[in-house]
Amino acid sequence: MRQAAGVVILLAVSCAPAGAQGETQLDGNPALFAVLAAMNAAGYDAEMDSPTNHPLRAEIRRAVQAKNPPSLARLRAFLRDTPQGDWNAELSRYVSFALTLGPPPGFKAKYDPAQTPPDVIALEPLRPLLADFWAEAGLETIWRAAQPAYDEAIASYQEPVINALLSVNLYLRNPTSGMTGRRFQIYVDLLGAPNQVHARSYMDDYFVVVTPSVRPRVEDIRHAYLHYLLDPLCIRYQAKLEPKKGLGDFAHASPILAEEYKNDFVLLAGMSLVKAVEAKLDRQAQKVEVAMSEGFVLTSYFHEALGAYEKQEQALRLYLPAMIDGMDVGREDKRIAGVKFAESRAARVVRPAAAAEPEQTEGEKAFEGAEAAYRSRDFEKAKAGYRGLIQSAGTAKLHAKAYFGLGRIAAQEKDPELAQQLFEKTLETSPEPFERAWASVFLARLSRAAGEMAEARKHYQSALAVEGGSDAARQAAEKELASLPPNEAP
Repeated sequence: MRQAAGVVILLAVSCAPAGAQGETQLDGNPALFAVLAAMNAAGYDAEMDSPTNHPLRAEIRRAVQAKNPPSLARLRAFLRDTPQGDWNAELSRYVSFALTLGPPPGFKAKYDPAQTPPDVIALEPLRPLLADFWAEAGLETIWRAAQPAYDEAIASYQEPVINALLSVNLYLRNPTSGMTGRRFQIYVDLLGAPNQVHARSYMDDYFVVVTPSVRPRVEDIRHAYLHYLLDPLCIRYQAKLEPKKGLGDFAHASPILAEEYKNDFVLLAGMSLVKAVEAKLDRQAQKVEVAMSEGFVLTSYFHEALGAYEKQEQALRLYLPAMIDGMDVGREDKRIAGVKFAESRAARVVRPAAAAEPEQTEGEKAFEGAEAAYRSRDFEKAKAGYRGLIQSAGTAKLHAKAYFGLGRIAAQEKDPELAQQLFEKTLETSPEPFERAWASVFLARLSRAAGEMAEARKHYQSALAVEGGSDAARQAAEKELASLPPNEAP
């Protein structure tokens, strides 16, 4: 029994996804998890019936309410007595609060109160209450048990986010070694209402929090990353923007532009530049017209000026002063005067694929169905799907995927012997690099939990040797291999 528990905890270790070229990190956050678990248990009901919710939200809510820790009544009173608006507004400020907290169990403040927004200061009495709740509800154990679900959600973001942020770095000719003293951090939150994206900036830290959605919110993350890179540049060159400030007066006529953009020309310039770059990256000039109609009146100029930027060799952070100097106020005055401002925001449209996707085989459709059941934690349905694939005449690669899926379920159902057999079978069945690398990592974790350090080391090294394997698997293997006790190395 002790060994099985050890296996579960070890297999629940986060895959520690790699950042975009060492600059970005995708992860879960225990403080954010604690705040949202407390909110849900205390009555946070926003979109509880949505099918896009992650099953973990309802599971943890039920588990905590069944345990009924003494602090729960105080949490309910706090949530009831300090409302600031609808549930979306409530989630926003609680996310802000969570991002200023240090790790449990102390949840100490990470930032100077003078640098903390007023809505966060108002939630300060929640800090000691949250510490009590963490201890009384046994959230440490619940957080550990939730790690496989977080790993799965994070994995869906890994490749598309890295590709999106890399495309930004390449276009801006941004150094990919990171920005000294600053960081861009993405947190995946499974306990909030679905389809939420929250971006926050505290001193030198820029955070993006995403909640469950049908598809990863990669465009929103890329948008936040552009702000992270470009907003400081506009602030740095504020003196150069000052002579152009009169152009911002036109934006006051937009009925849908937020007041902060009407009152802050540097902010307006920053968003206009972000939208211009997005139009370039997506090769959709119509996005410029939409941005102009919304009141971001410098978008057309920046989009035009980016054409000249592309033909020279400087990075945008160095070229931006010349770009601002080249802005002809008279010419832009005439251009903006001809803009017809929209009365409402344009609906978001999903861009069609450049070419039709190849038609899926029946085996691929069956595998996707099994994977969907696995993600929703309907393990019986997933097992039936994976077993059906193994019994079919499908390809060896699909069989390997099915064995790998069954291995993951066996691990989560605390059956280490079966998990080991299935991961070994995965490796024997011509797996693709993703399954080959991760099966080796899981076998290493099983060996380590059983005290077989030499065997664990061998499996970690096998994972690292896989060509084209998952970056997340490589990162996990490197981190866990380095943590093996040196005195037990072969």
